[in-house]
Amino acid sequence: MTRGRKAGTGALIAVLAVAVVSAVLIGWNQFGRDEPASASPERSGQTATLPAEEPSDTPTPTATPTPTVTPTPTPTTTPTPEALMVAGASGDQVRELQARLKQLQWYEPKINGEFDDVTAAAVAGFQGKRELPATGAVDQATWDTLVGMTKTPTEDELNNVLTAGPTILGPGDTGDQVRELQARLVQIGWFSGEVTDTYGDTTTASIKGFQDKRGFPATGEVDQRTWDKIVEMTRTPTDDELHNREPENNGGDTDGLDPRCLTGRVLCIDKSTNSLRWVIDGEVRMTLDVRFGTDELPTREGAFQVNSKSRDHVSSLYDTPMPFAMFFSGGQAVHYSPDFAANGYNGGSHGCVNVRDRDAIKSLFDQVNVGDTVIVYWS
Repeated sequence: MTRGRKAGTGALIAVLAVAVVSAVLIGWNQFGRDEPASASPERSGQTATLPAEEPSDTPTPTATPTPTVTPTPTPTTTPTPEALMVAGASGDQVRELQARLKQLQWYEPKINGEFDDVTAAAVAGFQGKRELPATGAVDQATWDTLVGMTKTPTEDELNNVLTAGPTILGPGDTGDQVRELQARLVQIGWFSGEVTDTYGDTTTASIKGFQDKRGFPATGEVDQRTWDKIVEMTRTPTDDELHNREPENNGGDTDGLDPRCLTGRVLCIDKSTNSLRWVIDGEVRMTLDVRFGTDELPTREGAFQVNSKSRDHVSSLYDTPMPFAMFFSGGQAVHYSPDFAANGYNGGSHGCVNVRDRDAIKSLFDQVNVGDTVIVYWS
């Protein structure tokens, strides 16, 4: 019996041993082998880990930037301004053009409404003076500039009709204004004899001649047009001129002389009084009426010397005569001007000092030496 129980116990132990070995083998097979290729993290209950990427020895190529090409700008040409009036045109607008040019003394003939060669030359001259393209044709810029410098022409102006205005001085009038009128007429050679305060026959004849010379109605009476023209051509008379007195010396007084004019030989030129005084050692030897350059071409101010003289000079720049020229600053000179003699202060030079008394400037030319001082100033 005892032997029988021992045998049963041994058999049981053997069976248990076999079972343990089998379980171990089964577990090894389940957990120790590689996962089949078809297995997925979801089905296996595990999170998939991707193998690390092997570094590459070949650098990743970078894209070559495409160069930016700046297009060459197409050159542009300045368009030619559109012409409003050209040679060959005619009509009321041309008539107005001529009348406005006439106001500025760029057009001299009678107004005819025909854009002829004379009109084209006047337009080109006006343009060149104002630094506009001197085409001789009227574009908008030329027209605007011209209109800005002139007034609207009257019907009489457009049709070459001059009518006398109301009389402001006439025969029988007396007083200081008559005296001034006569003194101004003396300056431009239209009155001779003593200056008085009475408007008599001599004054009437002088005014008629002055008016007729300028195409004004020759009434012998002074209207506003006549007076304005006389004033444009003359300067304010001195008290000596108004009362027929000789100056204290032959040359004039020293009032207003620049201190630089009081020593040596000096052409002392005063812009305030439109006068030139020839001064030697502080004594005024001669006084002349002068006019100067325009705002666009002014006469230079300062201290200079006469650097050259030319008795019969002709301007190479403007092709105009400059008799008895005494140059003191580049192309600027003191010289006789027939335009000043004819038109007085109604105009200006290209920068020179104009003298209208030919006999006086001739005498002065012979007295002045190269190297003499020139002073141009405002008193």
